Amino acid sequence: MLASTLLTGCGFFGDKLDPKKNWSVEEFYKNAREELDSGNYAGAVKSYEALEAKYPFGRYAQQAQLDIAYAYYKDGETAQCVSAADRFLKLHPNHQNADYALYIKALAYFKPDLGIFGEFLNLDPAERDPKALRESFEVFKELVTRFPDSRYGEDARARMAFLVNALAKHDVAVARYYLARGAFLAAANRAQNVFQRYPQAPAIEDALVISVQAYEQMGMTELAGTSRRVLEKNFPKNNAVAGTSSAGKAWWKLW
Repeated sequence: MLASTLLTGCGFFGDKLDPKKNWSVEEFYKNAREELDSGNYAGAVKSYEALEAKYPFGRYAQQAQLDIAYAYYKDGETAQCVSAADRFLKLHPNHQNADYALYIKALAYFKPDLGIFGEFLNLDPAERDPKALRESFEVFKELVTRFPDSRYGEDARARMAFLVNALAKHDVAVARYYLARGAFLAAANRAQNVFQRYPQAPAIEDALVISVQAYEQMGMTELAGTSRRVLEKNFPKNNAVAGTSSAGKAWWKLW
């Protein structure tokens, strides 16, 4: 009798110590959402995980999985966000919100590196790996391909255009770095990469200029002439055109 009373008492105090023990799924979700809305992203993740642990099936569990990815994204946790989005897509490949999972995953990768644009920073651009930007582009591409009518499609396409320009500018920055240090073959190859991979990017103009200078410095006059003609035809107002001949000023040294 005494043992029974003690066990009953322990159960009573256990409920008091854990008020969430008897929460409904709606209460769990409300609590997690409040944490998320308040900016306590780590707390929100824990609350959503607690919800899913107790109620692993149904629409609330599915929404919790998506919200976890969003919370990680807001908290700047790229790897965790990508993992959470991938988990949702693996569990629910045909879910009506699969496009959202892809969108959040792409946004997690979408962190424009100021180094790509901030050439005033005295850094070697070849050391800045734009892998995350490429990953972001590929996920956005998957989104618009699989879900052409998605509500996130317009924004995804705009970000893809930005990423193409950013990646092209990165390659131009690397080519310019090589050119300024006399690595002319490396500069020409990197410029060619811009032509081949990002033919519509505005950075193509700078890549052509670098290409002309690199080929001229290596004595490859035929290739230099071809690049110069393309530059003159497509960008006749480019100030560098007049200085791209071997008799002209080697302005590349000023970069």
